[in-house]
Amino acid sequence: MNKREFLKNSTLGALGLMLAPSLLKASLTNTRLRTAHIGVGGMGASDLQAISSHPAVDVVALCDVDAINLSAAHKLHPKARVFFDYRVMLNELGREIDAVIVSTPDHTHAPASLLAMQMNKPVYCQKPLSHYVSESRTMKKMAAEKNLVTQMGIQVHSFYDYKLATLLIQSGIIGKVHTVYAWSPKNWGYDGAPPTGEDPVPPQLDWNLWLGTSSKRPYKSEVYHPGNWRKLMDYGCGTLGDMGVHIFDTPYNALQLDVPRTITTECRAPNGFGYPEHNAVTYEFPGTKYTTKSLKWVWYDGAGTPPIHEDLVLPGMDAKADKSQPSKDGSMAEKISLDAGVAGEHELPEQGAMFVGKKGRLLLPHFMQLPRKIVRGKYVDISEEIAKLSREYNLGEPIRDYETEGAKHYHQFVDACLGKATCSAPFEYGARLTETILLGTIAGRFPGETLHWDAETAKFKEEKANAFLTGAYREF
Repeated sequence: MNKREFLKNSTLGALGLMLAPSLLKASLTNTRLRTAHIGVGGMGASDLQAISSHPAVDVVALCDVDAINLSAAHKLHPKARVFFDYRVMLNELGREIDAVIVSTPDHTHAPASLLAMQMNKPVYCQKPLSHYVSESRTMKKMAAEKNLVTQMGIQVHSFYDYKLATLLIQSGIIGKVHTVYAWSPKNWGYDGAPPTGEDPVPPQLDWNLWLGTSSKRPYKSEVYHPGNWRKLMDYGCGTLGDMGVHIFDTPYNALQLDVPRTITTECRAPNGFGYPEHNAVTYEFPGTKYTTKSLKWVWYDGAGTPPIHEDLVLPGMDAKADKSQPSKDGSMAEKISLDAGVAGEHELPEQGAMFVGKKGRLLLPHFMQLPRKIVRGKYVDISEEIAKLSREYNLGEPIRDYETEGAKHYHQFVDACLGKATCSAPFEYGARLTETILLGTIAGRFPGETLHWDAETAKFKEEKANAFLTGAYREF
């Protein structure tokens, strides 16, 4: 069955919605928000559910390059018009859309968001904000010039534990911070060779629209769509861009950091196709009022991370320094041998961050776990500090249900569009955090070399690295 036949026989084709007149012509009021969703499969489906759960939202348009995703979303929102091409959707329904949600693969974040913002639409865009540093800066600039409501899709930013950790650090609970470690064992990397040959494009997929502004490439089954694009340089941002944005967020926000001065990545040599499966990225940031004169930040990703540095040893760990063994991923951290029997509070969380300050350390698991203070190798009870901050800042009680907690960030965006709230992760913030992440992925193209970043000129001192700050857009 070819694509035309598939669409004709699908729910979408049978309803004739691609050519139908608008099904919803409600005028904008200050009590309702009409939303259009670009990308409704995978994370896009979650975004759609969370946004539409707000009682003041009317979903008026759905867009996806995959008809199966589109059909599933349309069953949940039968009054919405459906489209394959976001450009067509925005052109046809511009006056009937109040806000746009962008939930596509990373390489389409900026093109779709910028087009919506050019039309003066508030935008909720999934993390990381863009695929290129130049795009993040342009998105930030346009949002400011047009005074638009924007929010980067980093929902844990609004979770209780992360807000609490921010307040604890800013209260000085461990003194000025000099080092942050952050890690995730996820593997959004690919160390193999690029695929060869070409497979038939599935009938439900518009491959040209999926590629969008990226270079034309033959379709290969199970390599790009739907799930593996994060591993690949042309479309995603690796584990650093996926989990790093979440785990960086709280330390970055709490310490009020800007972009780094230097970046060094330890990883395998670049292959021009996929991100490395293991990375150790070391950043050096200018100091802030919450840090020492400068701040060191070390990120690890890939299976088996992090290599246990002495700053990561928890109370009760049977840990002995083993300086004779290099770290598995080639990082400069000191390797620690651990008793395999330790677990629970004596074991590092699978993903998380550790703040190291002059008065102790603060461990922040990812996610839905309270931060824990460590001083001189022992846990310190901070329940009184937590209770005080919770009361003072009206944090409420910890909620251990993702669906309930996750919706808060989305609802904040809706309320901001309606003039009832302020977004906590606008593009002004999201662009700086994304820029920091992307500088780490660029440094991975020059393993072992220290790159020097000039935030004013948005250029590296090392000219060879500047070629990766932006990319050519294909006409499609």
